[in-house]
Amino acid sequence: MTSKGFAAELAKFKDPELARELVHAINLLAPDSETTLMEVCGTHTVSIARAGIRNLMPEGVRLASGPGCPVCVTSNRDIDTVIALARIPEVTIATFGDMTRVPGSTSSLLAEQAAGRSIQIVYSPLDALALAQANPDRQIVFVGVGFETTTPLVARSVKRAADLGLENFTVFAAHKNMPGALEAIVADPQLKVSALILPGHVSTIIGAKPYRFLAEKYGIPGVVTGFEPVDILQGIAMILRQLHEGRSEIEIAYARGVMPEGNPTALAAIDEVFETCTATWRGLGAIPGSGYRLRERYAGFDAVRRFRPDIEPTVEPKGCRCGDVLRAHMAPDECPLFRKVCTPENPVGPCMVSSEGSCAAYFRYY
Repeated sequence: MTSKGFAAELAKFKDPELARELVHAINLLAPDSETTLMEVCGTHTVSIARAGIRNLMPEGVRLASGPGCPVCVTSNRDIDTVIALARIPEVTIATFGDMTRVPGSTSSLLAEQAAGRSIQIVYSPLDALALAQANPDRQIVFVGVGFETTTPLVARSVKRAADLGLENFTVFAAHKNMPGALEAIVADPQLKVSALILPGHVSTIIGAKPYRFLAEKYGIPGVVTGFEPVDILQGIAMILRQLHEGRSEIEIAYARGVMPEGNPTALAAIDEVFETCTATWRGLGAIPGSGYRLRERYAGFDAVRRFRPDIEPTVEPKGCRCGDVLRAHMAPDECPLFRKVCTPENPVGPCMVSSEGSCAAYFRYY
């Protein structure tokens, strides 16, 4: 397909007439009882807010934001660990821009940079690899956060470093996988999720199969959808039709981006370099099997094992309700700090820092 043809195809997913038809269908399918649909992707959260989709829902249908922002769900302990690594004189931290502003217990990477620590913003782990090659006198630590979307490239970078024999490149691996968190969410009796708007980016890697337990074990329907307004409305309409018909299935509305089996090459890259482990999520606690750590074969590239940083006692930010927001126990504007103390210029918690954070989305669009 030519770039012009692709642009024309993509424009269909912003078509106002299609959007109106889908909103009409959603209203016809509106259930009689209170229904909570959770989007578990930070990009969905921002897209829903920007397009005003939450305000188009019929009475009784609630759209709730879940733990789909990788920066937001990174625990304070992990942030403190990265800060401790940054304080080691020979270490240069290579990380994405959002991570520099996330507050830890007493500091942030941005504050450490102001104090003279070596912090470099990169756009991919390959940039960090190049940094290590160009600076053999520095120990480059790449901060790996994200879900299955970013994990394959980090895996390939570690493998490449091993092939090159780079001794000054390591990774702080705080990667997480989505299905484990979803089980914690749907099993939460306080939340009572009716259905899930499943993540598009993650699903391009893992496909639809890992979500089937939601329907089979818990009776929770789910639809994988894209990020344009028509994508999201189509996903919601498909979910409400399942609920209307009494079905619980995992369906794909994002067929142009997601195959049922996912991306076998990317999955193989993850499996070669990483193994699953228990990970601590902000707001959700420790979830077995929901994180990734380097396999023993690549353990020499584990920054924590190499440097054994002195980590300060973890203290949660006073008054911050990011954990409750990530569990959808409250909307961002129900937090007493929202807009008053906590703003994008002065974030108390990570949900206001990240471009995919629900607090940042609410601040900008509501």
